[in-house]
Amino acid sequence: MKIRFIINPISGIGKQKGIEDVIKRYLVFSYDIVYTKKCGDATILSKKAIKDKKDIVIAVGGDGTVSECSKALIGSNVAIGVIPCGSGNGFAYHIGMKRDIKKAILQLNISTLKTIDSCTANDERFVNVSGIGFDSHIANLFANNKKRGLFNYLKLIIKELSYQPEYYKIEYNNTKKEVKAYLIAFANTSQYGNDFEISPFAKLDDGLIDFVIVKVFSKWKIPFFLLKVAKGKVHLSKNVEIIKSKEMSIESKNRLVHLDGEPKELKSPIIVKVKPRTLKIFSPNGKK
Repeated sequence: MKIRFIINPISGIGKQKGIEDVIKRYLVFSYDIVYTKKCGDATILSKKAIKDKKDIVIAVGGDGTVSECSKALIGSNVAIGVIPCGSGNGFAYHIGMKRDIKKAILQLNISTLKTIDSCTANDERFVNVSGIGFDSHIANLFANNKKRGLFNYLKLIIKELSYQPEYYKIEYNNTKKEVKAYLIAFANTSQYGNDFEISPFAKLDDGLIDFVIVKVFSKWKIPFFLLKVAKGKVHLSKNVEIIKSKEMSIESKNRLVHLDGEPKELKSPIIVKVKPRTLKIFSPNGKK
């Protein structure tokens, strides 16, 4: 088994410092290490890993690093694994990776290969949780914020609670309707990160996307809503509708989305699709 570690040295709050020594001490597989220098490098380095006939790419970083690596690896025979070192680490935590670096490296020694779904929004690839509305607004602000970490992410959310809901025309499974919502999340996994679960029962290999519509509710209820997200009980909220579908068309004046946390502007309508069993992952026996 030949592994290439792709390390993002500026991801998150610096958990990856000194990781080379930990890998050398505890990993049983043959490996090499490369580092990213700028945005987009992880995709380029993952493509090179395919050419170099590596078996596995391990993304050492957050969901952005995982996303960049996955974009290159979808449809290939090279699997992706992850050591969580980002601000949120939603993908890593969903598949059962430990937060501690040493424990996560030890998990790689007993991990197995599985095949999961990937997704697209107007042909732009994503693998974790994406969306439109309030979460894309926050993702855009966070991307331009020099301060990382959960605390600063939560500060942004609190600061932007005056965000106004928007109207969305959606079409799925031969159904058309208009909804007024704070956001529509496209969930391939269960969480944004830090165990904040927007769709607790989302699965990576069921051939479906969980479209989570957070409808309008009184502002005073926001702290209680966020508590439900933190406890993995958002599906119990009367203001949340979760639609499982292979595809959804979304029309909106708002063109700002986030794909695995990366803000992008897409043309309306936004066509979100699942691509079943298109990405190999190297993971412990966590949920999929």
